[in-house]
Amino acid sequence: MEQANNIFKAWAPGWLIKGVLIYCMLPSMMLLGLYNSNTTYTASYLDIEPEDMQFIISLTYGTLLATVLIEARFFRYFSTRNYFLCINAISALVLILSAYTTNYYQFIMLRIAEGLCMALPGVSLRMLLMSRFKTNSAMIIAYSIFYGILLCSSTFTIHIMVWLMDNSDWQHMAYGGALFQVLGMGLILLVFNTKRFTKKLPLYQVDWVSYLLVLPGILCGSYVLVYGEKLYWFQSGKIAVCAIIAVVFMGLFVLRQLRIKRPAFNMNVFRNKQVIAGMLLFVFFYTCRATLNLCYATMSDIWRWEPIYIAHVQYINVAGLIAGLILAGLLLHQAVASHYIILSGFVLLAVYHFWFTFLFVPDAALQQIAVPYFLQGAGVGMVFIPLVFLTTSTVAQPLSLAAGFAAVSGRFWGTSVGFCVVQNAKVFLQRTHYSKLQQFVTPESTEAQSRLASLTASFTAKGYSADAATQLTYQQLHAAVSRQSTLLSYMEIYTAVGWALLAVVVVMILNKHLLFSINKVKQGTMKLMPRTMW
Repeated sequence: MEQANNIFKAWAPGWLIKGVLIYCMLPSMMLLGLYNSNTTYTASYLDIEPEDMQFIISLTYGTLLATVLIEARFFRYFSTRNYFLCINAISALVLILSAYTTNYYQFIMLRIAEGLCMALPGVSLRMLLMSRFKTNSAMIIAYSIFYGILLCSSTFTIHIMVWLMDNSDWQHMAYGGALFQVLGMGLILLVFNTKRFTKKLPLYQVDWVSYLLVLPGILCGSYVLVYGEKLYWFQSGKIAVCAIIAVVFMGLFVLRQLRIKRPAFNMNVFRNKQVIAGMLLFVFFYTCRATLNLCYATMSDIWRWEPIYIAHVQYINVAGLIAGLILAGLLLHQAVASHYIILSGFVLLAVYHFWFTFLFVPDAALQQIAVPYFLQGAGVGMVFIPLVFLTTSTVAQPLSLAAGFAAVSGRFWGTSVGFCVVQNAKVFLQRTHYSKLQQFVTPESTEAQSRLASLTASFTAKGYSADAATQLTYQQLHAAVSRQSTLLSYMEIYTAVGWALLAVVVVMILNKHLLFSINKVKQGTMKLMPRTMW
């Protein structure tokens, strides 16, 4: 704590220091929040394909994930104030360049640079913020605030984006982001002095080889998951090459970590079964969260709600998130086992999925979806922080960074796998249902012919010619069949995910290791939480 105080100016009060640290983390958290939710909705509003939006997410988030492995070395080499000032300046420059970039490959490089700028200050700022809280209760509050901002930021970011895009253009939005970074630089100059947080360490010990092995593996693996369905999987040469690169580079990365004396990622962390269980649960949790995009797609494409209205509706989900985070924090403060809190959150998510299954109809009112939509947020809020503690709280201090990296990896791969699973299931089920529904639209079907005659007559009455009325009738009938096949597909996906959540709840209840480790997790959470960075 004394070291942490030395890097701040003596006159700066604690509340101001905490406020500045939170402000400096906001740009990264808001971007991460946008990149972790509402993929389909954001893609439709920006008029790009969902796969392209998801790959942009993977580029930035994947680079962030890889950079976390080497971030600490950079933080220890530069003075704290200059380190943060430099990163903020580069972030502002990247945002401005993004506003004027039209070349696809230049845009990819800027997304990778953005991932670097998000990762380099992220861990350090979080560590400095957590060092300002002394008691366990304060730590629970700090974690709830930090992850609450991360989880809720997507709604605020979407709202700002919709307003700016309606009233201005993309360039002004980029300028606003750059201005946010410049203001952060001013606050850094205000409260930080020129002292170092730790002893200076040389940069030549940065494990660049591991970084250059894991980064291509992550990005190529993401490409396979995102574009696999669209390019017909291994029938495409691109998918085959990327899959080979991902397997080879990730394999070499693992072998290197096992052989070198000071690995970037300590593989011994996987000897702890809690870390493995937590990582797998993160993948499953984020895969289940991916279904929320189907909800937003229904609001936009089926119910035809306006983008700004959808942005307002999302605050119902935010209210649920806040309620879930508060409840989880209170239960952790009462030393309730993380295991039980996670189970409760999964049950709420299962209820949301089963309930929303019956709301995939051609038209719905806000009052019908409000309660299950709130429950989705509450379930996510109850699962997230206890799951972080479950993953990281029982490892020894030297392995805490590796456990944190495992948790972030679970979130990253869960996001990519969730998009892949939902996208593939949606396309397959839509084709299946469309084919089945078409079988009822035949000359032998009295109901179909009656509907065709009614539609044709309505168009003819509006002044259309016979040929035009017939063409419009078939177009409308095609749209109706497509819409119905989409709704049936969403119903089946939500039902399957609901049963999967209940199955995981049962497995967690019956799993011997989790049952026997409840006390261990409880003690480890309260003991190691102040030293845990993730």
